[in-house]
Amino acid sequence: MDPSASPSPSSRNPLSTVDVVVLVVYFLLILAVGLWSMWKTKRSTVDGYFLAGKNMTWWPVGASLFASNIGSGHFIGLAGSGAAAGIGAIAYEWNGIVMVLLLGWLFLPIYVASGVMTMPEYLQRRFGGRRTQIFIAVLSLFIYVFTKISVDMYAGALFIQLALQWNIYWAVLMLLSITAFYTVAGDFCSSGHLKVEKTSADAFRCSICACVTVGCSPGGLAAVIYTDAVQTAIMLAGSLTLMGFSFAEVGGWDALMDGYPKAVPSIRVPNSTCGIPRDDSFHIFRDPVTSDLPWPGVMIGMSIPSMWYWCSDQVIVQRSLSAKTLTHAKGGSLLAAYLKMLPFFIIMLPGMISRILYTDDVACADPDQCDQICGNPVGCSDTAYARLVMELLPAGLRGLMMAVMIAALMSSLTSIFNSASTIFTMDLWKTFRSRPSEWELMIVGRLFVLVLVVVSVLWIPIVQASQGGQLFIYIQSISTYLQPPVSIIFLAGCFWKRANEKGAFWGLVVGMLVGCIRMLLDFIYPAPLCYEDDDRPAVLKYVHYLYFSTLLSFITLVVVVVVSLATEEPKPEQISRLTWFTRFDPVEPSCISSVVTPGRMHGLEATGGERDSNRTASQQRSDSSVSAIHSQSRLTSALYWLCGMERRNEASDHPVTHPAPVEAISSLEEKPRPRLVVNVNLLICLSVTAFLVGYWA
Repeated sequence: MDPSASPSPSSRNPLSTVDVVVLVVYFLLILAVGLWSMWKTKRSTVDGYFLAGKNMTWWPVGASLFASNIGSGHFIGLAGSGAAAGIGAIAYEWNGIVMVLLLGWLFLPIYVASGVMTMPEYLQRRFGGRRTQIFIAVLSLFIYVFTKISVDMYAGALFIQLALQWNIYWAVLMLLSITAFYTVAGDFCSSGHLKVEKTSADAFRCSICACVTVGCSPGGLAAVIYTDAVQTAIMLAGSLTLMGFSFAEVGGWDALMDGYPKAVPSIRVPNSTCGIPRDDSFHIFRDPVTSDLPWPGVMIGMSIPSMWYWCSDQVIVQRSLSAKTLTHAKGGSLLAAYLKMLPFFIIMLPGMISRILYTDDVACADPDQCDQICGNPVGCSDTAYARLVMELLPAGLRGLMMAVMIAALMSSLTSIFNSASTIFTMDLWKTFRSRPSEWELMIVGRLFVLVLVVVSVLWIPIVQASQGGQLFIYIQSISTYLQPPVSIIFLAGCFWKRANEKGAFWGLVVGMLVGCIRMLLDFIYPAPLCYEDDDRPAVLKYVHYLYFSTLLSFITLVVVVVVSLATEEPKPEQISRLTWFTRFDPVEPSCISSVVTPGRMHGLEATGGERDSNRTASQQRSDSSVSAIHSQSRLTSALYWLCGMERRNEASDHPVTHPAPVEAISSLEEKPRPRLVVNVNLLICLSVTAFLVGYWA
């Protein structure tokens, strides 16, 4: 297609009535899934809200892992990277395949055996003390708010702005509001610990909850996981459809291979490389010195931050911990790994096709022209995917792709909101409140989600100012400079019994200090554009960020090893069932907490006077509950059920601590036949991944 013949951005097809109908059907489907999850899952305990009752099977776990990872930032950013620089960025996706399999086979057995609920909690139990746990918790929240949420906000709002010509502030605010209510609103009232003697004010409040959750699900990890499964199907259906239209429009595979190197915009900056496709556009392994992604850095420097994301990030690990058995968790990792092979075909290649079809717009190389086309003088490659949607798809399918983008955004943001609230509640709030009730913990978790929304809205001007590739350069900097030290700490804690708290803490401090210095230099001396001279300091000019990631990891590891060997050994309770080599250790009776989670009270028995006292209190509450239930109208009862306001149990006001890992031994056991199936699939998945990497290397 002649680039000059492409329609102007202002003439793109608007959404039709059919598109709006498809969007409405999508929200109704999400509502149905939310109501079904309300009926199916128990939402009245900490385990039920934060870990979905630990009763998930492999397929929703795997679908949720994929949906949590593939946000709207992937559709915008990965397609944009393909349009701008070829297939090199797909290395991040295929590297993630190996990492998610490492999670299922190496890291997850340790987390399951330890009986933890959050990753900072694992560090606290493994190393003792509180400073390392709090350090990681605060750092994780910082990364969530200023990188993950901001990326998805920008990408999702950019798509809506291009499709509907909405103001980007209103688009972001609408998406965040829907997502926050999806995560919180219904379950804000799902306090299985509210007394049944409810007032009319309680009923009114519950009716408000019922109203605001229209189009949303009732909250908690179970609702997030089940809805992620539906949204994964929607994302795959929409993106596969667009891939088919894209290849049909460009003329097939051969036309893509021949046309991409020739897709040079007609207006360029003279005497520069701006707008010219890279010679290594169809290679993953690129020159180790002069390329944008040197192959040694891809092999090592990329793997270490990726290990943090897939093996120790709360958003990802929390989903795997919700699986009913270790085999189901491994099956979820396998499903996610297989699905991770698809973004190359359904996102990146269409982005490259978009450059061929709309060269002067998507691949614009003149700053003034780019500013006129998309409002970003740096470049317009981030519009590649949205341009395909608005130009190629007929009415109805455009609405489907709008649903796909909203699904990707909601899946990613709800995952972050849920996991961030878990970290804040279980790792930070309990630091200041040593004996909170379970009701208090769930209320705090929900309110913190609302705080995240407010902070995210306030961050919108920064997101809009960053724009285009600069935003993703910023995100890569955060990931490369902050994640490697955390990865090393988890590696040492899981696989080296001699690592202690002092080594972990000072390794983390030194690593973060070095990483932040490099990050600050990157902000002071940003990378030059294609027509500018590179006059940055040598440490920035000649040390690629992937090489720096490797160096930073080595520095952190040296500090951890030296300090650990120079100080005392960890205590036995800091090693037992907390490392790979001790995951099968027997559970010590002293590890059983005297105060257990109310959701698991049925597994333990009270003794002596405590049993009698509890029985008496239970009878009193039961009598009161029966009287109150009879006095409720059917409508009020229905509203209470909708909001999950179940009968208060006798342990609801008792302080909450995590249950002892009494069942951890059985949870590590796997039936022979399912274990064989997942192990065979592991070999198949790794073989397919090796073929893909080798073919495009």
